[in-house]
Formats: sequence, C-alpha cells, structure tokens
Amino acid sequence: MAGNTWGQMFRVSTFGESHGGAVGAVVDGCPAGLDLSEADIQPALDRRRPGQSSITTPRKEEDQIQILSGVFEGKTTGTPILLLAHNKDARSSDYHALLSVYRPGHADFTYEKKYGLRDWRGSGRASARETLARVAAGAIAQKYLRERCGVSFVSYVQQVGPIVAELPLGKLFIEDIEANMVRCPDAAKAAEMIALIEEVQSEGDSVGGVIRGEIRGVPAGLGEPVFDKLPAELGKAMLSINAVKGFEIGSGFAGVAWRGSQHNDAFGVDATGAVRPITNHAGGTLGGISTGELLYFRVAFKPVSTIRKRQETANKAGERIDLEAAGRHDPCVVPRAVPIVDAMAALVIMDLWMRHHTTARDLGAD
Repeated sequence: MAGNTWGQMFRVSTFGESHGGAVGAVVDGCPAGLDLSEADIQPALDRRRPGQSSITTPRKEEDQIQILSGVFEGKTTGTPILLLAHNKDARSSDYHALLSVYRPGHADFTYEKKYGLRDWRGSGRASARETLARVAAGAIAQKYLRERCGVSFVSYVQQVGPIVAELPLGKLFIEDIEANMVRCPDAAKAAEMIALIEEVQSEGDSVGGVIRGEIRGVPAGLGEPVFDKLPAELGKAMLSINAVKGFEIGSGFAGVAWRGSQHNDAFGVDATGAVRPITNHAGGTLGGISTGELLYFRVAFKPVSTIRKRQETANKAGERIDLEAAGRHDPCVVPRAVPIVDAMAALVIMDLWMRHHTTARDLGAD
C-alpha cells in the first residue's frame, strides 16, 4: 500500500487502523537538538480526540502519545522518531453487519476494487482515526517552526452548513478559537452552528463545513517551482484529509469575479522601508513562492458519510440493501478537524523550510 509518507526532507509515515491495536507515525528528518517530550505533543491530540463534547463522536479514547525513539535526554537526536498511541475503545461488533455491504459515501467499494479486500471494522485505514498520527507529527513541526523560525498556525471553523462567520484575518488567537466547542471565534455564529449540529444529530444526519487556516510569520522565498509550489503542496496536504472536498488559497474562487486591476497585489514600501505587497489577495504566495505576507486558505469538508438515516445501497452480491448505520460518529467533522488542518499546514511549511535551508548548521542545534 503506497502513499503513506508525506514530505521530502521532513518525512512522516503513518500507520495503523481505526480498530487495530494502535496508530502512529515515524518522523524522519527532524533536526537534532530540539527539546521534545510527550507533553509537547499531547495538547494537539487532546484537541483532536473523540468524545470531547456533545457534538462529537462519543467514542472514548485518551489518545495518549508515546515517543519510542529519536529523543534522548529530552532532545531530538536527528534519528527517526517513533510516535505511538494505543486504541482503547474500539467496538468492532458495531460493524459486523457491514462485512459485505458497500456503505454510501465510504471507501468500502474502492478499497475492495483496489486491494481485493478491506478492513470492515470502522473503515480500517480509511478511517479518520489515522489523522491522530498526522496531528502528533505536526505538533513536532509546529514546535520547531515556532521556536526556531517564528512561524505559527491558526485554524478555525468559519462555516457550518449555510451558517458563515465573517472573521478578520490575522487577528484571532487560540483563546478565541477554544472559547466554544465548535471552534468558531464568533460567539453568536458559534451558537447558531452548535444548534444546527445538534439538530442534524437528533435527526441521525450530518452536516459539512469550512475551516479557514492561517500561517503567520512565513518568510519570503519558500516554495519549489514548478510542481512543488507552496499552494500546490498545501492543496495536496489538505485534500489528503478525510472528508475534504475543496481547497482555496487567498481570494480563491471568489477571485474569478474580479478584474485583474482589482486582484493584482501591487507593491509599495512600508514604514520600515521594505518593499512588500500593499494588498494580499494572492494569499501570501506569488508564482508558488511565499511573499512574506500572511498565508491564508480555506478547506471544505463534506458531511460525514456515516449517518443513522436509512439509505439504499447494495452488497457484494449485488442485492439491494436498506442500510441504517451503527457505530459512533461525528455529526459534523469540522470542530475536531481544526488541529488536523494546523498539523498538515505545519508539515508542509516544515518540509519546504528544510528544503530551503539544507545544512545541519542551519537546521540543528547551535
């Protein structure tokens, strides 16, 4: 099974299934000398873990991370870092009835066509439980970038269903985002979003949403033209997250309605005498390379596929089936997806940073 590794210099390989013994990651290429312990990683996992509020799946997992290699006396050694979290609350019996059924919106059909078999327990490798490993690896990248490079990541829920919050760019902080369980910094809109999620949850249905991501402090010059443009790397990273169906950077799709004279980011001189774009419709990149301005983007998540409403589908024998899914699932994935977006953004910037600064002196300890 290919496609389990991200990055060229900061390489992350994830492993594990939803109802297997554990999920985890191997991080290869982390520079030596970074102070690192489980306590640096766990807060990000706590934001992603199931069972954290009434509008998330009731599955109870502590998601306690272990560092099994690559760290000695509290510092990274430059060797591969093995991260592991055991599954504790898997209920495979919830899925016995689905052994031969193709669930609408799921990867059952495509996995079987590709591999000739599939793990029917909670979607196996296709489950969003795999993203625990991404968040753990991303926490290491975020720590390095924050401490060594001054780069930070801020993502938040901007939309649930038709409810949209108009939020200012570059002015929100983690305290604003964590102020409510839907992770929307607009309190009034957050209340509407929560009410909508509770409504669809009571109906046995699900709803999608949009997360806006911001990357602050990225210097000019990151990105590898032509195929590894910074927006291309971000787009691939975000579209690799479960349930993501859309990605845009800067003005995105709205920009098609503008004229070039409106959209172009003209250059000027700021108060320090530095040349920089006056506006930032491009979202912090030009020609696929960072400009030094705020990087901002949006990620669209479809409604969760597993719902309790009765749906028509088929089984392996080609027989028509009326399916009412069991199991424990989020009615809306975006509140728990916020740290996943942060993590994938950090993995992108970390890898591009390392490509830009390739010597041990640049990357490692002083």
